[in-house]
Amino acid sequence: MTDLDDKNDDKNDGMTESMGRLLAISDLHVAYRENRAIVESLRPTTDEDWLLVAGDVGEMSEDIEWALSLLAERFARVVWAPGNHELWTPKDDPVQLRGQERYEHLVALCRGLGVLTPEDPYPVWRGEGGPVTVAPLFLLYDYSFRVPGVTTKEESLARAEENGIVCTDEFFLHPDPYPSREAWCEARVALTEERLAARDPDLPTVLVNHYPLVREPTRILRHPDFAQWCGTERTSDWHLRFRAGTVVYGHLHIPRTTWHDGVRFEEVSVGYPREWSRPRHPKVGLRRILSEEPARGAGR
Repeated sequence: MTDLDDKNDDKNDGMTESMGRLLAISDLHVAYRENRAIVESLRPTTDEDWLLVAGDVGEMSEDIEWALSLLAERFARVVWAPGNHELWTPKDDPVQLRGQERYEHLVALCRGLGVLTPEDPYPVWRGEGGPVTVAPLFLLYDYSFRVPGVTTKEESLARAEENGIVCTDEFFLHPDPYPSREAWCEARVALTEERLAARDPDLPTVLVNHYPLVREPTRILRHPDFAQWCGTERTSDWHLRFRAGTVVYGHLHIPRTTWHDGVRFEEVSVGYPREWSRPRHPKVGLRRILSEEPARGAGR
């Protein structure tokens, strides 16, 4: 039994009849002082609440550790799925690992904090709305969310550049040892698909991924070319195949609830201060999963 197993066993004590809530948030981007204050304000509603963190905690390894450590101390359990920003290798980060090695470093960091990752056994939530299998996913993207009429990745990237759209991933998210990000995505999709197929089929799921599993949420992007960095067509039926009660995601910085094939999709992003501080932007904070109405946490 690992240290993580010990911590998770401790956190499972008394969870059979839990009255806790399943909460979620993403895109904390704690490099911003205003966003750091939001993280500091987050509190559980009960001692048994779980928190799902759907990626983009930050870019610097020390910021990621600070935020996840704080949240792990407050919530009964924290479940993390990586975003693209955690996988960047910034030039001024002391941790200069790239690609798969950086991801493995983050997994080890999370395990030291008692935070569950896509590499750990899927936990079963038994509180409000349960029991459900909570599955954090790490899938990346493969440039398949292209605008109509564009058939190849090269053409899609060229069109985006002509329109002034280039994702920072192209400079800082390295796929090593894979030859490309789409090859890494293909490997992650195959691995995850196998794991999801082996779960308890009698339980519905909450699927937690940084990117939306279906393309539809990207159709309201101000810049349609950016959609190619937002997921993969390979997962377009996963919410049905794997009995999702709710799909939790972030990345788009458009917090909202949508329904696809009768399945609830929750974007739980905080985003950048220039976005969430706009007068008509939804109030940011914790989103309550598996309930009729979303509940917001403290902070803006």
